[in-house]
Amino acid sequence: MAIEAAAYSKGESRVCGIEFSMGEAPAFIEDDLQKGFSNGFDLKSKDATPTVIGNKAYLIGGADDESIRVQVLDHSRGGWVNPTVLGTKPKPCKGQSAVPLNDGRILVIQKGSSLDDGVWFLEVDTQYVREQRKLFGSEIVAWSKGVKGIAEKPVVISGPSGVGKGTLISMLMKEFPSMFGFSVSHTTRAPRNIEKDGTHYHFTERSVMEKDIKDGKFLEFASVHGNLYGTSVEAVEVVADAGKRCILDIDVQGARSVRASSLEAIFIFVSPPSMEELEKRLRARGTETEEQILKRLRNARAEMEQGKSSGIFDHILYNDNLEECYENLKELLGLDGNVTATPKSSPYGVDLPLDSSISKIDQKIVIKRGSPELKTAPKNLIVLDLSTLKGGAPGRTRGLNVYAIDSFSDELNGFNQLS
Repeated sequence: MAIEAAAYSKGESRVCGIEFSMGEAPAFIEDDLQKGFSNGFDLKSKDATPTVIGNKAYLIGGADDESIRVQVLDHSRGGWVNPTVLGTKPKPCKGQSAVPLNDGRILVIQKGSSLDDGVWFLEVDTQYVREQRKLFGSEIVAWSKGVKGIAEKPVVISGPSGVGKGTLISMLMKEFPSMFGFSVSHTTRAPRNIEKDGTHYHFTERSVMEKDIKDGKFLEFASVHGNLYGTSVEAVEVVADAGKRCILDIDVQGARSVRASSLEAIFIFVSPPSMEELEKRLRARGTETEEQILKRLRNARAEMEQGKSSGIFDHILYNDNLEECYENLKELLGLDGNVTATPKSSPYGVDLPLDSSISKIDQKIVIKRGSPELKTAPKNLIVLDLSTLKGGAPGRTRGLNVYAIDSFSDELNGFNQLS
């Protein structure tokens, strides 16, 4: 079993009073760091944690717009770079330790925080970051929050107007009220009389939403009658954080955007048995003018063609008989009528100590308490198991397993998992 030293551990590398996360800094980076910063950072500040990956050093620390600041020392560019930072950013803390991982990410542990709030991942060379780098044409890093447990994949349901997808979703919500939740969409239009911000929509300014779209914070968006509408990554993650499975009721174009995003979801297209039957249903509603019905039928033909041939959707349901279609939908989602909601992860019950040492054991991070006032802690060591991580920026990194052990020897005998 390989045990590697991390920040504040034996074998650490120090440059100008700052501990590097693991191993020795390359000579060129050490020389550049010794010269100091030209941007106001103090190398001797304990708030800054440099971490070396490849030929770059990532300086993590200090406050920037009420979040942790990130800078990159890139030898190939000959100096410091202020990267574009994507994802939800962690707030400044009392101090942090950083551990480079083997998949283009840096694990950042915020000291003095709860485990619910203090485990973050900075992606510096993942597939998502590389794709964003091509789009932006500049240095990109992306944050994601570490979360315990695995969430169910969101469900994207699309289909032409009048096909009955709204009815199917209502039936799901009625039978399984604690299992499913809707993401709250964003819009730049003004709220109507009965609409509440955060309930019906997240009402926002156009300039704010355009910036968030540019920063990769939206899964899909569209301009309708001069106003922007869209589904944010955070809105979907909030549903998962509540222990529910998110349902996205969006059109085919929106589904295409979500499919191209980093979100792993199940894509279902609901189709009518025929265009004649769809027209019959639209006319039976009695809610549209003749012009509106003809427009919906034109859009429906295009959506059905895309839905069946574009490769966006994993499954196609034909809503000829509503009850049969609903049973098929439940079967696709693995529901048998006796399923209960996945409970929301309970608090870990342990804070990340301010005084600690950190070691990396294979895919486990071991945090050793170094402060005598924590005598009430049930175990001497906290272990973060990273072997089952899922997801990532710009959403959450899920799948953290958290354990407590008395000593390194316990590793051979198994861990006692924290409840």
